[in-house]
Amino acid sequence: METFETRIDLGGIRQTADEIKFEIGKYIIGQQQTIDLLLIAMLADGHVLLEGVPGVAKTLMSKLLARTIHAKFKRIQFTPDLMPSDIIGTMVYNAKTGDFDFKRGPLFANIVLTDEINRAPAKTQAALFEAMEERQITVDGTTHILEKPFMVMATQNPIEQEGTYRLPEAQLDRFLFKVEVSYPSLEEEKQILKTFHAKKNVVDLEAIKSFLDSVQIGKLRAIVQQVHVEDNLVNYIAQIVHETRSHNAILLGASPRASLAIMNASKACATLRGRDFISPDDVKYVAQHVLKHRIILTPEKEMEGVPVTDVIQMVIDKIEIPR
Repeated sequence: METFETRIDLGGIRQTADEIKFEIGKYIIGQQQTIDLLLIAMLADGHVLLEGVPGVAKTLMSKLLARTIHAKFKRIQFTPDLMPSDIIGTMVYNAKTGDFDFKRGPLFANIVLTDEINRAPAKTQAALFEAMEERQITVDGTTHILEKPFMVMATQNPIEQEGTYRLPEAQLDRFLFKVEVSYPSLEEEKQILKTFHAKKNVVDLEAIKSFLDSVQIGKLRAIVQQVHVEDNLVNYIAQIVHETRSHNAILLGASPRASLAIMNASKACATLRGRDFISPDDVKYVAQHVLKHRIILTPEKEMEGVPVTDVIQMVIDKIEIPR
């Protein structure tokens, strides 16, 4: 059996990830892939869009992850009347000084949960652009740098579209992953009922242990960036993304930001799997979640009801796996 020796100490990352997953697992039954992808996004310094019907624990999962990290957490409920100043902050007159002071909004946090993000109008969505990409907010010509880490976890319901706004492509492109949170299996649902019956339907978030702080997250992210990427895997990632721009089933392909997202997410994925180098399996695992919200199918494929995930899989299968 072939073995390899890591050049980077990854023991701390794997142990911390296992502790976080165990702690979240006390309250969330199943959804292992979703939790893994949230951890990958955190290590890759990316934002996540969680999509699923009501009641599949999207909000709870986000809150639990935030609780395992000792950092500033804010939750914003997006509504049709939500204004940009409600999330980034506003200038307030100070009677004592005679000047206007900037009162910071809830975006000034380390982890921001935006619930039902597609219920706010485009003007408010646009207020997120600068924060998500540049980690800063500009108000009245003054730029305010956001504290590190800064991570947006957004939720949306794919079914109930009345009173919702389609997220702009430019905003979707700023999410590292779009994760579809599915229904639990029959056995998992039985376990959910037993667990909540035993706890008398009480979810005590105050009891959640914290395993990381802002400084430690910064150190883990620095380790992830040291993960080795062979030239043939750089080519593999580039070919996958390039193929999305010429595939006959795709109207709009992925941008270079998608290539960078696949590479960074693959690095984080490799560290969680105990390797200091990425493999084709890492790339294939994260590519679906990186690409599914970044490409638009042709009208013909949309009318046929072809799932975007099937088209992405065809793209991946078309590219020769590097050896």
